[in-house]
Amino acid sequence: MEMKQMKIAALTLSGAILLASCGTMNNTTKGGLIGGGSGAAAGAIVGGLIGKGKGAAIGAAVGAAVGAGAGVAIGHNMDKKAAEAAKIEGAQVEKVTDSNGLAAVKVSFDAGILFAFNSSTLNNTSKASLRELAQILKDDPTTDIAIIGHTDKVGTYEANMKVSKDRAYSVENYLQDCGVSPAQFKQVEGVGYNEYDESLTAEQNRRVDIYMFASEQMIKNAEAAQ
Repeated sequence: MEMKQMKIAALTLSGAILLASCGTMNNTTKGGLIGGGSGAAAGAIVGGLIGKGKGAAIGAAVGAAVGAGAGVAIGHNMDKKAAEAAKIEGAQVEKVTDSNGLAAVKVSFDAGILFAFNSSTLNNTSKASLRELAQILKDDPTTDIAIIGHTDKVGTYEANMKVSKDRAYSVENYLQDCGVSPAQFKQVEGVGYNEYDESLTAEQNRRVDIYMFASEQMIKNAEAAQ
């Protein structure tokens, strides 16, 4: 796949089991980074924003406001993850915030990059990109993960729901094959026609979004360090 710098703009956040092994890769790649500045102040509230406000909130239910110092520390942590993810081929990276108002990161892959049309089988290029993302996730096991598969409007609603869910689970399974802890995955789902974004192309709507956000343990660690 031709490597290119993805065009960037600030935005709000929104099961086939793979048998392939997860090895190392040395490809020099680049993706795109959306947003800027400290993650503690970037983006828009993630809670309930999957599918333009129709989805479930992303973020640990901490039950109390997180201190400003801890929020800044988490912001710097997520800034680093965003910068690392932006180097991945085919990745489009956005800095957002979760339901606690804390920094989070969304990494999006068009289905045209990850999968063939109407397929949930990862291609070799996407496996290489996901191996790089897996390393970022493994480096900090206090990072929680949500994966959302999206769809186009070709075919029946039921067929599209199935393929979007299968794609989300394919990504989850491959990341786990690469050594990411199953405990880090807090939400894996597919969404259908009602989440279709008319401002995007059909291929862009056939995408998989991967969210990295602060776990309850990350929040506790940040608070204890203040």
